[in-house]
Amino acid sequence: MPDFPWEAGVATGIGSLPGTDIAEAQRIVIGELPGLPHLPELPARGPGADIIGRGAGFLVEMPVQLYTGRWQIASRPGKDMRRTADLLERDLDQLTQQADGYTGPLKIQAAGPWTLASSLELPIGGRMLRDPGAVRDLTDSLAEGLRRHVAEVRKRVPGATVLLQLDEPSLPTVLAGRVPTESGLSAYREVDGPDAATGLRTVVEAVGVPVVLHCCAPGLPLQVVRDARATAVALDLSLLTDLDPLGEAIEAGLAIFAGAAPTTPAAGGRITSKQIADRVQTLWQRLGFPAALLPRQVVITPACGLAGASPSYARDVLKACSEAGRRIAEV
Repeated sequence: MPDFPWEAGVATGIGSLPGTDIAEAQRIVIGELPGLPHLPELPARGPGADIIGRGAGFLVEMPVQLYTGRWQIASRPGKDMRRTADLLERDLDQLTQQADGYTGPLKIQAAGPWTLASSLELPIGGRMLRDPGAVRDLTDSLAEGLRRHVAEVRKRVPGATVLLQLDEPSLPTVLAGRVPTESGLSAYREVDGPDAATGLRTVVEAVGVPVVLHCCAPGLPLQVVRDARATAVALDLSLLTDLDPLGEAIEAGLAIFAGAAPTTPAAGGRITSKQIADRVQTLWQRLGFPAALLPRQVVITPACGLAGASPSYARDVLKACSEAGRRIAEV
């Protein structure tokens, strides 16, 4: 089994949390997820804190701007880029302070190249996805920007083992050729699996740290994840329909960040750590793998980001995931 950079029975968050107070968000993450904390994202702060604006902020020599409510490639950096950079700098300053002395794995997140390419618009109109050359430039720019971001986090928290999570909610849509054009009457050409994996692998190889590829949309292409040489895949367990590809990926050494807790309270009340642990253990048994491998190869998470949850539920679900991780490690 591969040697993963986390201890057995840990849990983590996907990324986003409710609210606008980054100091409080980081206190919650470090307190509730001591085995694998992450740098929280707070989309409620507005443009530049959203997944596309924040992700585009990592691009090198490829400035963006907000134009009629959408992020677009710009000719020069402007106020939107300054706001994005300022938000990230505040986040890193808080991380430096609150993770002082921390040793262990630490996860950071950013939008992946295919989600950015399917969302960012070209200056002449249309998504970047329409132009394969523009997508390659975007991917190279993102790879360099995330390499620098990883280096900055390492400098600020020198005891941490940094993991990078690439958020690719649009990947299945890109592969299926279902990203709509501006008119909505047609869609951009589909991207084949090998090309998608090549783009992701460009980023994976550039950053030089373990990469978790996250997608909480239906139709997650596990073969693309494996071909991209990711260390782990983060997915929503409720969307699994075919267990065979997952079993093959696990057997090949891929770690699973198992989204086992709902992002909002279910009708029957708040989920318990026992329910989360039971769900993960049942899946593992159905896959037929030895129980001893579960706490090392699986990290427990919420099903997706928690930006839409109440602050109290977000804290409770992170705590429940952490307790569920301890449960599966004790079996």
